[in-house]
Amino acid sequence: MQTTTDQALDTAHSIIEEARADARRRPTIAGLFDEATNTVSYVVHDAATKKAAIIDSVLDYDAASGRTATRSAGLIKDYVEQKGLEVQWVMETHAHADHISAAPWLQQQLGGKLAIGKDIIRVQDVFGKIFNAGTDFERDGSQFDHLFVDGERFAIGELEAVALHVPGHTPADMAYVIGDAAFVGDTIFMPDFGTARTDFPGGSASELYRSIRRLLELPRETRIFLCHDYKAPGRDDYAWETTVGQQRDENVHVRDGVTEEEFVEMRTTRDKNLAMPELIMPSVQVNIRGGRLPDPEDNGVSYIKIPLNTL
Repeated sequence: MQTTTDQALDTAHSIIEEARADARRRPTIAGLFDEATNTVSYVVHDAATKKAAIIDSVLDYDAASGRTATRSAGLIKDYVEQKGLEVQWVMETHAHADHISAAPWLQQQLGGKLAIGKDIIRVQDVFGKIFNAGTDFERDGSQFDHLFVDGERFAIGELEAVALHVPGHTPADMAYVIGDAAFVGDTIFMPDFGTARTDFPGGSASELYRSIRRLLELPRETRIFLCHDYKAPGRDDYAWETTVGQQRDENVHVRDGVTEEEFVEMRTTRDKNLAMPELIMPSVQVNIRGGRLPDPEDNGVSYIKIPLNTL
């Protein structure tokens, strides 16, 4: 049952119910799947005004050669231009550890404000030390144009939206409720796959459980759009859209009836056996900088550091 003290959740409820009652308040959503990183990027727009937001973009990165490319981001650019959209926001749900963000490139090409949750400063502080980023690396979120706080309302054209802080996977994870849809980042996966890991620095299984249960207090019909899909055993196709009701009834990790204690034990045990994401070293170093590569050294080349025996 929804609590009466969670004003941010109350706001989300109101936005969702208004959108369900009026189709003009519902966003048009395109999901673009990058199979190399199992990531879904979204273009969300208001049909009336053609104003748009881009969520969780991907910069192609070849780990063997250290080369970057904009094939995936180029598909987003093409879609935006073909639809005649005006980008207002280039948003991140968190500082990803499995892919590099293409947000700066897309912002340069299409405009919009680069945004993330305000607790990115906590992630910058932790990983700034891990990567020995030095005093030139600002740990105040200034690499982004806007830092969302929990319950902050914003708009995409005439679409109403609200940001919800959902920590656990990382301290800075945000979900964005836009009309009748919620973009939840790495908090949760398809019901047959479960939930995100919590063993990165600053992660917490208890916090993730509470964040997910908070999201699952939204109306059952709320559309949920995921950041990743890994095809659970027995499923042939990738999928990234579900509903609050489906998650409450079917999620293998956190459906209704699973207690916090049960979830924490499961998540902690499972995380101990997971390998680090293949691209965590380049991804985190770049993403805490707002998707910008480390400053070039005196030979004009940017370098990715690999801290040994640390993570």
